[in-house]
Amino acid sequence: MRIPIDRESDVPVYHQVEEFIRQGILSGSLQAETRLPASRRLGADLGINRITIEKAYGELEAKGLIYTRMGSGTYVSTQQRFQEGSRTPNGKISLPMWQDKFANPAMPGLAEDEDLLLLASGHPDPISFSTGIGDANLFPVDDFRKVIQAVLKRDGMAALEYGEREGYQPLRSMIVQILASQGVQTQAENVLITAGSQQAISLVSQTILHAGDVVLVEKPTYGGALSLFKALGAIPIGLPVDENGMQVDQLENALRMHHPKMIYTIPNFQNPTGACMSGQRRRKLISLADQYNIPILEDDFVGDLRYEGFAKPALKSLDPGGRVIYISTFSKMLMPGLRMGYIVTEGPLFKRLVEWKVLNDLASSNLLQRALESYVTVGRYQAHLRKATQMYGKRCETVIKAIHSYLPVDVRFTRPQGGLFIWLRLPENLSAQELLPLAIKKGVSFTVGNPFFPDPQEGEHCLRLNFVAEPPDRIEQGIIRLSEAIQQLQQQKSG
Repeated sequence: MRIPIDRESDVPVYHQVEEFIRQGILSGSLQAETRLPASRRLGADLGINRITIEKAYGELEAKGLIYTRMGSGTYVSTQQRFQEGSRTPNGKISLPMWQDKFANPAMPGLAEDEDLLLLASGHPDPISFSTGIGDANLFPVDDFRKVIQAVLKRDGMAALEYGEREGYQPLRSMIVQILASQGVQTQAENVLITAGSQQAISLVSQTILHAGDVVLVEKPTYGGALSLFKALGAIPIGLPVDENGMQVDQLENALRMHHPKMIYTIPNFQNPTGACMSGQRRRKLISLADQYNIPILEDDFVGDLRYEGFAKPALKSLDPGGRVIYISTFSKMLMPGLRMGYIVTEGPLFKRLVEWKVLNDLASSNLLQRALESYVTVGRYQAHLRKATQMYGKRCETVIKAIHSYLPVDVRFTRPQGGLFIWLRLPENLSAQELLPLAIKKGVSFTVGNPFFPDPQEGEHCLRLNFVAEPPDRIEQGIIRLSEAIQQLQQQKSG
């Protein structure tokens, strides 16, 4: 126990020890039944007399904060034994003035966690449409555990070292093979392993953007990217999205007007709308970005999850070189806690991204990289992907059928061809923010649309549903609950 002792203070040393332990008990950092160090040992550690420690312990025991168990030691008392009654700490400490600037406002764009609100509601059968991941029941936990054990047995201590700054070379080579099957030609020296796609977006943004720079984004788009851009002081400007993705016909005017430093796009099964950018628009986007000398950040977070239609070429596959920065992730399809994504780019930018990566976290987990490479190499990832695509496709059909059956006809949506999400627009007189607490009470959650827009007010009537995280019967029940909440809100508005 490291207790700060001020030997120059007028406060007796025993009282300093007593007060430190007392504050620890009242704050909860020293929990009930925690065994305290023996007085001889603590005195030796602090360089003070054992009698001083015993005096401090005596004061604490007199107040009912600790007690002695004969032959065992000294322990923190349970809450009921406190002589200080219901006294609890107020949680406030005296903070320096420089902390004030972090009090308000909150980090721009960060939204409430609707799943936490759902759990806090106490509903006996909560149904979540608000998560950003797949069905946890499909996560290959046992298979991956076996792979990790095999890697540790095979590689020993090498698996627990930092490893290469760019990432485990066999994993990078394997990613090159995966991308080749998708039409993207690259090399392992152009692949940087990251802690998921969020870190990939962060590294690219830290490298390219500065405070005051404009970044063109889709409107709506991934809220995590918008929050990051704003936190860096960049200014996101939105281009509208329709069923064919970003409306690229408006791009050139935006390039001339705003002189952006980067274009951020999710061309495949866009988050949150599920839209897929047409091939014609992809080629025009590449051409305009090349003409105006603007880098494109392509976020392909679930490009493999296609349920219908034809595969579209990745922007990176249309890139003659160095114009498109491609990012993707394994976390969405395997396990979110895996935190394993990657960046593909060429030229001096790649070296700078590696430098930023090292400054951020030194290296991604070498063990997990080796395990992922082994898992994919033996074909388990491909099998998992096929299974998930088939299952999620059926759930997509279920949610569309349920929306047609139960939601009001003036709730608009576009049928997604793949991905995780379906995007709903409520009638203009209904607010998704006002709808959410009513839905929570009925045991269903969704993601409100505000965080997906550079100007949050534009998302007031929109909401996003994740249709893959729940089985079909619960999807239908969740849409029924959502319909009931909409009807309740309509009644409130009309009444």
